[in-house]
Amino acid sequence: MTATPAAPAKTGPRALRGPGRTSLRVEGRALVAGLLLAVAAVALSVVLIGTGDFDIAPWDVVKTLLGSGSPADDFIVNDLRLPRVLVALLVGAALGMAGAVFQSVTRNPLGSPDLLGFGYGSAVGALVVIILFKGDANAVAVGAVIGGLLAGVLVYLLAYKQGINGYRLVLVGIGASAVLVALIQYLISKAQLVEATRAMVWLTGSLAGRDWAQVWPLLATCAVLFPLVLSRSRALRMIEMGDDAAYALGVPVERTRMLLMLAAVLLTTAAAAAAGPISFVALAAPQLARRLSRSPGSNLLTGALMGAVLLLASDLASQRAFGADQLPVGVVTGLVGGVYLLWLLVMERRAGRI
Repeated sequence: MTATPAAPAKTGPRALRGPGRTSLRVEGRALVAGLLLAVAAVALSVVLIGTGDFDIAPWDVVKTLLGSGSPADDFIVNDLRLPRVLVALLVGAALGMAGAVFQSVTRNPLGSPDLLGFGYGSAVGALVVIILFKGDANAVAVGAVIGGLLAGVLVYLLAYKQGINGYRLVLVGIGASAVLVALIQYLISKAQLVEATRAMVWLTGSLAGRDWAQVWPLLATCAVLFPLVLSRSRALRMIEMGDDAAYALGVPVERTRMLLMLAAVLLTTAAAAAAGPISFVALAAPQLARRLSRSPGSNLLTGALMGAVLLLASDLASQRAFGADQLPVGVVTGLVGGVYLLWLLVMERRAGRI
C-alpha cells in the first residue's frame, strides 16, 4: 500500500480578516512590489530633502528628521524642504489611487482623470478665481476643488444612461475635456498680463514654494478617502468583471461606482488644489503598478505608491537633470507621460483593443 503524497502548500493570494466582515486580499508578489515602492518613496524623499542650493547628506537628513540635526539643518529640512516633499508624496499617491479607481470603473487603461476632464475642471475653477476675482492662494485652491467637482458631476450626468458604461464615460470625458480646454484658453485671452502670468504658472503644475498650508488639507483628504476607497476594493474588483456578475455577487453596483468616482474626483481635485494640474501620473501609475505586481484587479495601494514614486522621481529630475534651470515638475511629468501614452496606445493596438 503506497502512501498518498502530501498536498503542496498553497502559495496563492491570502485573505486577511479584519473586524466585522472586512477582509483584505493579499498576493505575495503584490506585497513585495508594495514594499519595494514604499522603500523607493522613502529613499527618494530623503534624497529630495537633501537637494537644493545647500546640499545635505542623506545621513544628516535622517538625523535632522529624528531631531538630532544642527539648527541650520533643522530650519532647511523641517521648515523649507519637508513640506514640499510631503506634498509631492501625497499628490502622487492621490493621483495614483484616483487613476486606479477610474481605470477599474471604466475597464479601460485610458480611463484617467487626465483624459476624463476632471483636471481641466479644476483648472477652469482656479482660473476663474485668479482672473475674474483676483483671489489669493487659498481662494484658488477652493476654486480648483469646486471646478473639479462640477466637472465630475457634469461628466457623470452626461454619461449616465441606465447606469454608467466605461466606454461611454471615456468618450464623454474626452468631449468635456475639449470644451474645458477651450474655456481655459478663453479665460487666459481675457486676462491682464499679471493674471495671465499667474494663471500660466498655476497651469504648469509645480511644487515650488509649497509649505505646511498645503500639506494639512491634502493630508486630511487622503486620511479620509484612502481608507474609504480601500474598503471598497473587493467590490471594485467585482465591478471589473462586469455589472451583471457584480450584481449576482451582491454588489450594489451603481451606488458603489458613484461613491468610488466621487472619492477619486475629490482626490484629483485636492491634488490639483495643492500643486496645480500634474499630468499623466494618474494615467501611468496604475498601469506600471499592475505590471510590477503582475496582479489582476485594481491595485489601489500599489497604484498610490507608484504615483508617489513617479512624482518624487520627476521632482528630483526637475531639480537635477537640467543644470541651473529648474523646470516645474508638471513639465517633466508631461514629457514623460506623453511618451508613455504613445507607448500605451501602441500596446493597446497590438493587443487588438483599439
